[in-house]
Amino acid sequence: MAPNLLNQDFSAKRPNEKWVSDITYIATDEGWLYLAVVLDLYARRVIGWAMSERMTVKLTCDALRMALWRRKRPRGVILRSDRGSQYCAHDYRRLLKAHGLIASRVKKGDGTDNAAMESGNHSLKVEAIRGERFTTRQDAGNPVFEYMEITYNRQRPHSGLKYLSPEAFEQRHVA
Repeated sequence: MAPNLLNQDFSAKRPNEKWVSDITYIATDEGWLYLAVVLDLYARRVIGWAMSERMTVKLTCDALRMALWRRKRPRGVILRSDRGSQYCAHDYRRLLKAHGLIASRVKKGDGTDNAAMESGNHSLKVEAIRGERFTTRQDAGNPVFEYMEITYNRQRPHSGLKYLSPEAFEQRHVA
């Protein structure tokens, strides 16, 4: 099992130093829509995400593949996740190893140990989902897509980023 390398230190001095990942879910009349997200802690930027009607290792691998593609396959990144079967599965661990990523797992039974990612999931549910009940997974997926690709990264100010959006923060601070 991967060790806890972050010890609740959610700061990062540069992009691609520390990433966090988690799965959340959205209720629909068809059943749950599962969403896996990968967040770069440097600018709190969503760099990978995937949705599915099932909570599988494919879901987490798809989100990680998007993050790797968007960040041009960096090596040596610490990637924090919980101890769920999707993150401990052979296919996921093989993907980490193939790309030189360093797995870090939350402490067993500590719900605050992935607080940065949990906060991001909470923002999604409060700002995009707003307690709405969706008829279909497709109906739920539309506001998720808009929030991830437009609102969160490009428009939403973050107090920890001096009220810049993640995209603006990176543009200003990364050469």
